[in-house]
Amino acid sequence: MKNKDRKVKRLLAGPYVIWAVGFIIIPLLMIFYYGLTDKEGYFTFINLAKITTPENLKSLGLALLLSLISTVICLILAYPLCMVLSNLKVNKSSFIVLIFILPMWMNFLLRTLAWQNLLERNGIINIVLGFFHLPALEIINTPYAIILGMVYDFLPFMVLPIYNVLSKIDKDLIAAARDLGANSVQTFLRIILPLSVPGIISGVTMVFVPALTTFVISDLLGGSKILLIGNVIEQEFKQGSNWNAGSGMSLVLMIFIIFSMALIAKYDKDGEGTAF
Repeated sequence: MKNKDRKVKRLLAGPYVIWAVGFIIIPLLMIFYYGLTDKEGYFTFINLAKITTPENLKSLGLALLLSLISTVICLILAYPLCMVLSNLKVNKSSFIVLIFILPMWMNFLLRTLAWQNLLERNGIINIVLGFFHLPALEIINTPYAIILGMVYDFLPFMVLPIYNVLSKIDKDLIAAARDLGANSVQTFLRIILPLSVPGIISGVTMVFVPALTTFVISDLLGGSKILLIGNVIEQEFKQGSNWNAGSGMSLVLMIFIIFSMALIAKYDKDGEGTAF
């Protein structure tokens, strides 16, 4: 009976294996091949070294700074919200979480274009401000607009894992801490915060990595004037048709992805922060 169940599970996993091979493993192998070879197909580290040029280092540094700021803002906004949601009744909290998930059903590009229309000099926000004789909002084509776009697009990825962990904390632990004389601050620092670390690590990773590698947000909200490392890689592929250089710099960015996966493996061993 057990052998039969195992065969059924293997058959059910078959479509996912095919999907993973076609859309994950093969593309990764192609990135490794192009990143570690030149145009003649010979092995080289030159493509990896291109990230060390002054222009590319500047783009990488700016991408790290903006993605770090966006991640911190998302954490500051998400954690108190998740605290409130975890204390609400199931129906109310589920409805509010659904509101945060709904924008994710819309195309990522459309959401960013919407913010472009809102923030541009003749956009909706400035029209409303002008109607009330208020100063115009001049943040389009600046790093502030990029950060705003990152926070808006990636905030749900911070909310979901933190809420998932906080909602699973046994309320009896909090009640026991209160019975033993702990105040609200002590209960938070010694009970709630340590137990929510897996969700925080997962949320930070799920926001920081896509924010670091994005190029659409900086392209649309930065007006192609602010180049992040994602924009540099995109240009190598699309404009320069230099797959080798683009793949090489992509391999360098994989270091941050591997580091993030290592953090999740260390602090979220049971997958509490990633199981929605």
